[in-house]
Amino acid sequence: MRLSITIPVLNEEQVLPELLRRVGAVLDTILGGRHEILMIDDGSTDRTREMLLAASEMDPRVRAIFLSRNFGHQAAITAGLDHVTGDLIIAMDGDLQDQPEDIPGFIAAQEEGYDVVYAVRTMRKEGIFLRACYYLFYRLMTRFSHIKVPPDAGDFALITRRVLTAMKSAPERNRYLRGLRAWAGFRQRPFPVERAERAGGQSKYSYKALIRLALDGLFAFSTIPIRAAMFLGACGVGVAVLYSLWAVFAKVVLNQSPQGFTAIILVVTFLSGMNLFFMGVIGEYVGRVYEEVKARPMYVVERIVGSGS
Repeated sequence: MRLSITIPVLNEEQVLPELLRRVGAVLDTILGGRHEILMIDDGSTDRTREMLLAASEMDPRVRAIFLSRNFGHQAAITAGLDHVTGDLIIAMDGDLQDQPEDIPGFIAAQEEGYDVVYAVRTMRKEGIFLRACYYLFYRLMTRFSHIKVPPDAGDFALITRRVLTAMKSAPERNRYLRGLRAWAGFRQRPFPVERAERAGGQSKYSYKALIRLALDGLFAFSTIPIRAAMFLGACGVGVAVLYSLWAVFAKVVLNQSPQGFTAIILVVTFLSGMNLFFMGVIGEYVGRVYEEVKARPMYVVERIVGSGS
């Protein structure tokens, strides 16, 4: 059994020494073949690159892949998954919120016969607003997706080689890897972990990036937004028909002409807004189709260093 740990990093010079030390210490306790630590530099502009070069020279288990620019978190993880050589693969973040000391627990759970062991975050250290957003998104994703995406599960997970092969058969550009992991199937089980605070530096996920990731997940695994437009449109037609029948009845039987200039303005404004909103929803799907048709690679590798590169 050979274990590969793939970790994307971006400007993590404050965290990197402690990260490598703790991951290396965990690998020292795991029996088996020649394990590897695959670091993916996603276009860092600080000293992360130099530190990875030095680490790859000092520790033969460390390999580093340098991307030609910043391609994003999901693309960086994908680059790591494309280059791992192990029988068991662990993907984790490089800010030490995913704790390396949980890895032996993942392996013990996998030995029970599972192909995927994914972390479920029992405690978060983010603010209440972010925690509420995470909670709401995962429940919406679980309800609306056509596959069962586990709630509160992140990218921190262990997968076997055959799960990796299945995930690599889906070359979509707008990646939501925890969704692809669920889509692959096989036997999967959760592994509860306590998510630690960031060990240093600043989070690279802005609110804009988090919203983009959430939309990628929702649009990649659900057609509910488009169907919602059809449902609301049908409701609008139904209300219009009922109001038309009432208007005819009031005019013919009651000899009354329906009034309501303000109501008309409100209805027209509401329906116009709904039309523009769902045009945007359709545009999100069309934009993703456009990205897939261009078939550009998800990332470009500048250089690979380390043993056996």
